[in-house]
Amino acid sequence: MEKKTVRGTGVVGGYAYAPAAWTRPAYVPPATASHVAEDARPAEVERFKAAADAVASRFTERASAATGVATEVLGATAALARDRGWIRAATKLINGGEQAEQATAKAIDQFVVQFEKVGGLMAERTTDLKDIRDRVVAELMGLPEPGVPKPTSPVVLCAQDLAPADTAGLDPTMIKALVTRFGGPTSHTAIIARQLGIPCIVAASDLESVVEGAPILVDGTSGIITLSPDPAQAQELVKQDAALREEIRGWAGPAQTADGVHVQLLANVSDGAAARKASTSPAEGVGLYRTELSFLTAQTEPSVAEQAAIYSEVFSAFPGQKVVVRTLDAGSDKPVPFANHEEEENPALGVRGIRLGWKNPGLVERQLDAIAQAAEDNGVEKPWVMAPMVATVDEAFEFAQKCRERDLTPGIMVEVPAVGIMPDAFLKEVDFFSIGTNDLTQYTMASDRMASSLAMLTDPWQPAVLRLVQNAAAAGQRVNKPVGVCGEAAADPLLACVLIGLGITSLSMAVNAIPAVGVQLGKVSLQKCQQVAAQVVESRNSRDAKELAAALLR
Repeated sequence: MEKKTVRGTGVVGGYAYAPAAWTRPAYVPPATASHVAEDARPAEVERFKAAADAVASRFTERASAATGVATEVLGATAALARDRGWIRAATKLINGGEQAEQATAKAIDQFVVQFEKVGGLMAERTTDLKDIRDRVVAELMGLPEPGVPKPTSPVVLCAQDLAPADTAGLDPTMIKALVTRFGGPTSHTAIIARQLGIPCIVAASDLESVVEGAPILVDGTSGIITLSPDPAQAQELVKQDAALREEIRGWAGPAQTADGVHVQLLANVSDGAAARKASTSPAEGVGLYRTELSFLTAQTEPSVAEQAAIYSEVFSAFPGQKVVVRTLDAGSDKPVPFANHEEEENPALGVRGIRLGWKNPGLVERQLDAIAQAAEDNGVEKPWVMAPMVATVDEAFEFAQKCRERDLTPGIMVEVPAVGIMPDAFLKEVDFFSIGTNDLTQYTMASDRMASSLAMLTDPWQPAVLRLVQNAAAAGQRVNKPVGVCGEAAADPLLACVLIGLGITSLSMAVNAIPAVGVQLGKVSLQKCQQVAAQVVESRNSRDAKELAAALLR
């Protein structure tokens, strides 16, 4: 095999050198199958339900054995495997004479089409649905589950895409890196690879040129896969990377640059359990508490007292420390049953976030009441609260007024480009900004952040996105108000240096990403970060920006 490279989008940095190992393909049921006689259909339905239940139970078992994000991801997939919608659709097909294998494939494929039309996070869940389909079909056919091989020596795992069940159960001592043809920077593959601490590249469109068993070098920072690299050079890069990882494992904080400038590193959490885990880490508080994740299955709006009890768990995990609560960011890819969502042609640009208050009178006010109550119960003075999807100065003014009436510190998310274009006007109304780089990138580049074909556009290294971050940070400095980042960009060690150089005052990320960011910040001065940032924002594209930062900061 001639030496060449394959490019993708690097989402978890680091080097790995090992033979390539491809995932096992799914089993496809025969296109034609005998018609199930009417008197045999009840038994066929039971055979189908037993297979679906067996697959769901295995997901649940894996969730129980996993930790952190993997537990949440696998638990969500187990729930999807038991979803009454697709099971009802498959049962209907079987009662119409279809065999269980064909009914499973047809029922789930119907939902895949629906999810793809919705877009956003729902489109990403199609990977989960297809994985469930393939596992149920394999169970019905009496075959081993498709997916990840069980290597006896280290490999780089290659796949078209990876489902949560594949990534959550990986052994990082054997799987040295993940490379997928599809997927994006915020996919399950990227999130769990970050938790495992192994290099990861997604959206590598030419990945099929990688041959099973061929030695490859993966650079998770640049997104470059080198086929048949020089063994000595590859091993030296991996050795250096191993030394860095050892340094990261021993890092305990707090974060500061090489010249002693403190950098506040915070945790993103979804509930009390996640907050308690984060409290044992070097995190100095919570930079993003995603309240909506506690209510995704709630059929009726929880009372103020019920909400306050939930929020108290997060406040109590970080007594006396910074906790930033985001009001419901529901809608689009995260609908909550009680929020009166209407069907929309483009939900990512529809009624979501702060806009939910338009058709749910009192929803925002009751949540603010609950946050204020939880803060009072835990002795928290003027807790930080921010609204998502704010697009106009009037929205910022109205939200700030409601917060101040309850003695809350008001802020807004910077994820709509309008805020980054005219940040001074918004900062006249609120006390802080928190930049959500995932959505800000999506809206700035007019690209669905879950579409693997658009991964190059939805890269937070895009210079246009960094310019908006720069605008927001500069506005904060002019009036001495904090501007943080709470999107996935904060978890990228090199990009974290650029963000600090642009004037960002705090970084919030998944707990497991904090040590790597802390170590990288400690290797460079604030002046160096500022110099690099000034050059990076002038880049032509995201690839040039990332490569320039890597060259200047390493």
